Amino acid sequence: MGLIGEKIDSIKSIQIRQLLTQAISLGMIVTSALIIWKALMCVTGSESPVVVVLSESMEPGFKRDPIRAGEIVVFNIVGRDIPIVHRVIKVHERENTGEVDVLTKGDKNLDDDRLLYAKGQLWLHRHHIMGRAVGFLPYVGWVTIIMTEKPIIKYILIGALGLLVIKSKD
Repeated sequence: MGLIGEKIDSIKSIQIRQLLTQAISLGMIVTSALIIWKALMCVTGSESPVVVVLSESMEPGFKRDPIRAGEIVVFNIVGRDIPIVHRVIKVHERENTGEVDVLTKGDKNLDDDRLLYAKGQLWLHRHHIMGRAVGFLPYVGWVTIIMTEKPIIKYILIGALGLLVIKSKD
């Protein structure tokens, strides 16, 4: 019974560690979001620094502008987990329905993105487009890439932040 009891205890400790790791990760995400939100509140001087117009109820003041060639959009393809940011090179509006088809291309790529789209898909539609790029922050994305490719760095950072929290309570 001693060997079985030890195995059960080791399984429980692994589950507790995984649970703690997930809880800390969730805490980091929530804390990061709050920090970003508070920073935006300070910069803009507004309680609601980011808002979205969902319908035409605010026209003509705020319009949901049509997508135009030359704009940089963020889009998601069925079957891909990560959104893609590329430039719109062609926009095709159907006269009978008003629906818009969009073709994109990476600025450094020779060909359009049709090879990236789902099999048989030639155009992006409105539901694929998540938003427009309005600016960029150089090198900020490297943090995400490094933490994804080298998870140990993420755990070191979480551990360091955990130690800071524990130390600050003393």
